[in-house]
Amino acid sequence: MAPTPRRSRGRNEDLARLIQAAGASNKSLAHQVNRIAREAGRESKYGHTSVANWVNLGMIPRDPTPRDLAAALGERLGRKVTVEEIGMYDRPCAQGDMGLDFPRDPSDAIRVAATYWRSVDRRKFLSNSFAVTAFTTPVTRWLTQPADAATAHHGGRRVGRGDLEELWQAADEARLWDSKYGGGNWKTSSVTECLRLRAAPLLSGTYTESIGKELFSATAELSRVVGWSAFDIGQHEAAQRHFIQALRLARAAADVQAGCYVLTTMALQTMLRGYPEQAADMAEGAYARARHTAAPRVLAFAKLAEARAHGRAGDTKAAGAALALSENLLDSIQPERDPDWLSYFTHARLAADATEIHRDLAQPRAAFAWNAQADAMPTDRFTRAVGIRLTVLAGSHLQDNNLDQSLTTAHRALDVLRTVSSTRARGYLRDFATTLEPWKNDHTVSQYLERSRVELAAA
Repeated sequence: MAPTPRRSRGRNEDLARLIQAAGASNKSLAHQVNRIAREAGRESKYGHTSVANWVNLGMIPRDPTPRDLAAALGERLGRKVTVEEIGMYDRPCAQGDMGLDFPRDPSDAIRVAATYWRSVDRRKFLSNSFAVTAFTTPVTRWLTQPADAATAHHGGRRVGRGDLEELWQAADEARLWDSKYGGGNWKTSSVTECLRLRAAPLLSGTYTESIGKELFSATAELSRVVGWSAFDIGQHEAAQRHFIQALRLARAAADVQAGCYVLTTMALQTMLRGYPEQAADMAEGAYARARHTAAPRVLAFAKLAEARAHGRAGDTKAAGAALALSENLLDSIQPERDPDWLSYFTHARLAADATEIHRDLAQPRAAFAWNAQADAMPTDRFTRAVGIRLTVLAGSHLQDNNLDQSLTTAHRALDVLRTVSSTRARGYLRDFATTLEPWKNDHTVSQYLERSRVELAAA
């Protein structure tokens, strides 16, 4: 009799997909698992019902049968198959590094990404901590080699142009909803499902080199969007894992400008988590590696991130130089080379971030001048960004010793952010409230602080 399975958890789609790709029947696969066990000096008597239970009920046989099953499928597919890939990864020690890998081999990278996205909805990252060292290997390897050779694949169903358009559309919609409603909105959750249910199976499908490159680029952008949304709601560990997979898929796509964009996003997370020096290095590296390949708007975004990092570190000269170059690059946009996924980065958006740079440098007059240019950003589309900018502007008015204008602006920020689900935006509001401590006994200040407390508690 076969050993008692550990538990049941619902249909194992990962295992079902691999069995179909291998062209195995339940009976033949069970015989193969038994043979592998016998060759290792172990006795097992699994039958077709056992395999059906593993697939349909999600039962997990006791160790070492999952490894035998992975080996059996690997024999049929002609490649290595891991226990994680067949969806039998429930031991914590098997989960810890998932999503943090940056394999050198493109085929390994694609399998790692697909496995991570297929399982990410079942994972609960108990820690929301940020580990800057988790980026060390991915950044180093991307800077060393930002593009792989083109990769074709023969596996499941054929991937077509319609599949790619669906992925790009999902990413476009998620960016819009994230900007308008914050990372906690329902649309970004649906994109996580898109990664798991649509993108991951496509990575294991059949596609040509050209289709594969665009598939990797689209999936990289989906993963970047999900990562940024996770970061926005305080899920920093999950965000890092999504960014790392996005960077690796951009490299598999030989899409250097997409990699530059992902690495710049990683630099922003690093800066906002309190590591401005490391963030400046990452953004500068992204720019240097892509400067002869990427479109001006992409390079301008990298330089803006570098300027923000220098501003947060208090380096006025370096921040000014990076900001000036970002603005010059934005002035030199070439429409025929301009990527759609960065169209939101305009002069008004640059001005909004420049307002924060000068707030960080305690230069309120410069912040006011940049803010006047940033007013062109439409609140109904860039709700979170406008709300954050107003909070930053309130701080600049406080630096300028104008308490009344500071409070007026801060109340506007609360109005704008009322519909936004964003831990990051709430963090800006809390930081501003802290700066009001010296005036806490002022009646208008106490009124604002009470309103802020109530609205933040309800968010």
